[in-house]
Amino acid sequence: MGSEARKRSRERLKEQRAKEKRAAQRNKTLLVIGVAAVVVVLIVGVGYAILTADRRDSGFEGALAPQVLQEDGSVVMAQDGAEAPVVEVYADYQCPACRQFELVNGDTLKRTAAEGEAIVHFRPVSIFAQQSAPISTNSLRGGAAARAAADAGLFVEYNDLLFENQPAEGQEGFSVAELQEWFVEAGGTGEQAEEFDARVEEEAEVVDEFVEDYLPALTESAMEEIGEDTLGTMVLADLISWGADHGHDPSFLEGTYTGGIIDATGTIYTRYSGDNMFRGTPAVYINGELLSNDTAMTVRGLDQAIADADAGEVQTEPMGDGGEADTPQ
Repeated sequence: MGSEARKRSRERLKEQRAKEKRAAQRNKTLLVIGVAAVVVVLIVGVGYAILTADRRDSGFEGALAPQVLQEDGSVVMAQDGAEAPVVEVYADYQCPACRQFELVNGDTLKRTAAEGEAIVHFRPVSIFAQQSAPISTNSLRGGAAARAAADAGLFVEYNDLLFENQPAEGQEGFSVAELQEWFVEAGGTGEQAEEFDARVEEEAEVVDEFVEDYLPALTESAMEEIGEDTLGTMVLADLISWGADHGHDPSFLEGTYTGGIIDATGTIYTRYSGDNMFRGTPAVYINGELLSNDTAMTVRGLDQAIADADAGEVQTEPMGDGGEADTPQ
C-alpha cells in the first residue's frame, strides 16, 4: 500500500471513529433527556397528587356564613358577632392563579367562616383592566357581574361559578348571556334575575366604551404629554384622574360597578406598604399581613395561618341597613 493509500485509509478510520463518538454522545444526551423527562413527569404527578389530596381534605358542604355587602363593594362572609382573624382575599376573575387559589382554598374560606374561625373579606379587583381585549373585558365584566350578584346576597355562590368557568387567558369569555345564566344557577330568583340581567347588560356597555374608546385615547394622550416612563409608574386610577384634567371625561364610569372595580384596584396599591405591599393577584392578607404563596396556596398552610392569628377587625362599613341582601330560600 502506497503512502497516499495509507493516508486515505487513516483519514477514513479517523472519520469513522469521529462518527461513532458523535453517535455515542447523541445517545447519551437522549438518555439524559429521557431520564429528565421521566423525573419531570414524576415531579408533576406527585405535585398534582399532593394538590388534589389537599383539595379533597378541604371539602365543605355546609351552610354558608352570612354575606354582608360593604360600602366599597367588597363582601364580608362571617358569623354574626364573630371574633376571629380577618382574611382578605384580592382576586381578579381573569387571573389563572386566582382560579387555582379558589380551587384549592375556596372551601377552606367557607368552612372557617361558617365555624366562626375566620372573617372572610372578599375584595374583587381588576389588575388586567389596562390589557388588550379580551383579557381586559373579561376581567371587568366578571368583576362587575360579581358585584351585581352581591346585591342579591349571592356573591360567594356566583364567585365560585366565575372561577369555575374562567376563560383561558386571551380567549373571549364571560359573555353577557353566560353571566346571566350563571346567576340563576347560583340561586337567583326570577325577580332578582331581571334586575341582575339589566345591570350586567348596562355594565357590559360601560366596559366596551372603556376598553375600546376611552382608555386608548387616554393612553395616547398620556404618552404624548407625560411620556412612557411616567405613565409606567401610574396605576389606572391615577391615570384616569390625570385624564379628567386633560380632556378625557370619566363621568361615564360614575355609579357603575365597572368604575367601582377600577377604584378598588387603585386603592389597594396605597393600602399596604413595605413587606405587605400589593404585588398582584391572588393576594391574601390576615389582619393586614400578606401571606406567602406557599402558605396561601395550600389548605394546610392557610388553615394554620388562620389558627395562629389573633382576632382582627374589618376595615370597611356595611352598606345601608347592613348590606345583607335577602337570600332566596
